[in-house]
Amino acid sequence: MVSGFYNGGLKVSLKSAPVDDAANEECCRFFSGLFRVPFSRVHIVSGRTSRTKSVMIEGVVPEDAKVLLGSFVTPQQST
Repeated sequence: MVSGFYNGGLKVSLKSAPVDDAANEECCRFFSGLFRVPFSRVHIVSGRTSRTKSVMIEGVVPEDAKVLLGSFVTPQQST
């Protein structure tokens, strides 16, 4: 679930524990559903063992991502 923006990125709350890669998999599944792309096209490019991650979604251009993610921004956050 998207909790908002934090430190220049999107904050996502996960239910899975960070054990046996479960939280990373849940993170990828979340973005797979959000962007409606196959799970295999979502990759954590940095931060696999950290709370802060960088995610790449194959086939999604930055402009489309901004439009979709913009729906999570409140007027106070966009200024």
